[in-house]
Amino acid sequence: MSYLITGATGNIGSLVTERLLARGERPCVFVRDAKKARALFGRCVDIRVGDLADAAAMASAFAGIDSLFLLNSGPGLGARDRTAAFAAKAAGVRHLVKLSTLDVQTKVGTGPWHAQGEDAVRESGVPYTFIQSAAFMSNALGWASSICSKGVLRSSTGDGKIAFIHPADIADVVTRALTTREHEGKSLVITGPTALSYGEMAAVIGAAIGKPVRFESIPDAQARKMALAWSDSKEYAEALVDIWRAIREGRLTTVSDGVERIVGRKPISFETWADENADAFA
Repeated sequence: MSYLITGATGNIGSLVTERLLARGERPCVFVRDAKKARALFGRCVDIRVGDLADAAAMASAFAGIDSLFLLNSGPGLGARDRTAAFAAKAAGVRHLVKLSTLDVQTKVGTGPWHAQGEDAVRESGVPYTFIQSAAFMSNALGWASSICSKGVLRSSTGDGKIAFIHPADIADVVTRALTTREHEGKSLVITGPTALSYGEMAAVIGAAIGKPVRFESIPDAQARKMALAWSDSKEYAEALVDIWRAIREGRLTTVSDGVERIVGRKPISFETWADENADAFA
């Protein structure tokens, strides 16, 4: 089997690549920055350079690939998924694993973008598996500045809860789907083990760093200003506000047993993630 990983220098893609290397595979990585990929993986991978919006680059990169991990983000991801899926079909890719989102089911935030991507993959005819994941625990690193400087986490999520998932769990599920094909044609819903409020997660981080972290609820308008200050697009900022509102309203509380069913172990807790990343908040 030959594997190609998109987003291989990012959070999830790098973990998937590392897991394939640990299995003794020599995966291909499709990246914009070959030097960054080489620094991460040395000579253990084959590097193919290009962009997920470039059909010609993908036609070349996907040649000879059996199983493809597709990772796209941002408002234009649906169109990029379409380009990638049809390029994969034309290249003879036998299985495409797309990292999607649980929000496809609720039509919240980035959910509609990923729904467009899933539709495009289905239309292409390439065999697929969709990984419909909850939000990543690593997103909490975005709270580090305010926690470090003021000991506070501000959000418009109120008392609403969500079951964030550890990136390692996502990577393990993706790797399983890529290497076995036993979940072909399925949408796999994966979450963390417990739905927690942002206030509860703030307290967990406080326990990990040995000092109190308080939660402060803010209105949507203030949350929007904060999102626009660091987001790379207005559309993405609005998607975040929509997600935070849905959490507050209790619409994103899903907890699934997907990780345990697929990889045979319990998903990693937020407490463990906070301990692993305590230095970022201290």
